[in-house]
Amino acid sequence: MNNRWNELIYKIWPPIYDKFFNTGIFLKARKEIFRKTDFVNEQKILFVGVGTGADLELVEHNELDITAIDSSDDMLKKARAKFKGSTVQFLRMDAQDMNFSDRHFDVVIGSLVLSVVPDADKCLKEMLRVLKPNGEIIIFDKFIQKDKGLSPFKKAIRPLIKLLGTDIGIDFEKLYRKNKYVLTVKEDSPIMFNGMYRKIIISKI
Repeated sequence: MNNRWNELIYKIWPPIYDKFFNTGIFLKARKEIFRKTDFVNEQKILFVGVGTGADLELVEHNELDITAIDSSDDMLKKARAKFKGSTVQFLRMDAQDMNFSDRHFDVVIGSLVLSVVPDADKCLKEMLRVLKPNGEIIIFDKFIQKDKGLSPFKKAIRPLIKLLGTDIGIDFEKLYRKNKYVLTVKEDSPIMFNGMYRKIIISKI
């Protein structure tokens, strides 16, 4: 995957994205991600890869200081239409190279973004950079299942899945090892598909 290909593929996704990822088991999973999360008005909150705004629909966004970024104009257009008149600030921005100062946000949400960007490690490093010390990153994404690796079938279909704009071969444990000196994992819970999709909460040291 690369940024140019992602821009192309995410011109196709917006009209149908919510039909796949904001209904059924995906909607149930998203609700679970935010079920025990209490945001407060004083916090600065960043949604990375906000897409069509599916996650924003699950929080009391009008009472919060929220910035939401995405690299796709088409996805942002749909999100802005959903939240017209809201206080959410929508910006087009590359999650791997954000235009925010260091230690700017109290909470960063990365929902189905690490598996989409060309370089997951670079994206995670950026999320950590813009996060305040002791702040939290909430991740919902698909990763290689712990201690299992990719099955032969998944290895075979991985290139095809990448053409659809996402990756089924991201190894969170490898990402953790690369960044373990600046983060601690507070929660790592399986959400669906036998732990392929996980909720991970990271605190910045």
